[in-house]
Amino acid sequence: MNAIEVSGLVKRFGPKTVVDHVSMTVAEGEIVGFLGPNGSGKTTTIRIMCGLLTPDAGEGRVLGHDIRTEGLRIKRQVGYMTQKFSFYEDLTIAENLEFVARLYGLKPVAGHVGRTLDELGLASRRDQLAGTLSGGWKQRLALAACIMHQPKLLLLDEPTAGVDPKARREFWDEIHRLARGGLTVLVSTHYMDEAERCHRIAYISYGRMLAAGTVADVVRDAGLTTYLVSGPDLHAVAEALRGRPGVEQVAPFGAMLHVVGRDAGALRATLDDMVTRHAVTVARGETSLEDVFIQFMAGSKDNMT
Repeated sequence: MNAIEVSGLVKRFGPKTVVDHVSMTVAEGEIVGFLGPNGSGKTTTIRIMCGLLTPDAGEGRVLGHDIRTEGLRIKRQVGYMTQKFSFYEDLTIAENLEFVARLYGLKPVAGHVGRTLDELGLASRRDQLAGTLSGGWKQRLALAACIMHQPKLLLLDEPTAGVDPKARREFWDEIHRLARGGLTVLVSTHYMDEAERCHRIAYISYGRMLAAGTVADVVRDAGLTTYLVSGPDLHAVAEALRGRPGVEQVAPFGAMLHVVGRDAGALRATLDDMVTRHAVTVARGETSLEDVFIQFMAGSKDNMT
């Protein structure tokens, strides 16, 4: 059964179409990464799905409820974690969770708060003021508040922005633990390593859905060829490569260049010429999700201009 099943979603703000005929399905217990540049419509799409916004066109069901007529029922079964920390910094962790428990009408409050503190490893810090927490602990508090009412769907809007790598990894370990228990997760992110931890990904660019599937599917279907170039004076080599036949991306990666293009034959011919002219070494590389992300961005037009 699908937790999310929406089709043809459209949302306009004035003359601007922010969500342009977006369709998506997410199965129960699945973790789906929602990728796209800033301003691409990810947050607006998420808000439509959780009942906070009504679409101008399109239809769908979330957790079995109609997104147009049953928004309140959807909200009660969804946990929504925003980009910005939005709890009271002059209250303790426990006091913030008590406040959230009362908002949801959870009883007994102390029981729900205690269980949530234990589940998220917050019990030892229950009396610490939220304003004194590091980014990783604030993130954990926000997640605790989102799942305390035991939602069926968790919507995460760039939840790890500004969080260190260790805290991000711990966060994702927790997300996978929750998904194993049957929770469905839709998460928007800019981090490619996070996208690769999702069961599937969906890429939206300026309101339009461009690709969806497993990471391997999306990388394969992009049709890109990647080579690794090493040798002396790579800065000059990079400048010489830009604009040459077959070359669509040139980027330094450590002591090598990542050279990417869709026309494999033209790309290889250009690189063979570079071997002769600049004494570089060329080896076939593996196309990354970041290569695909950059390719999508380069081919998309900003709908806000």
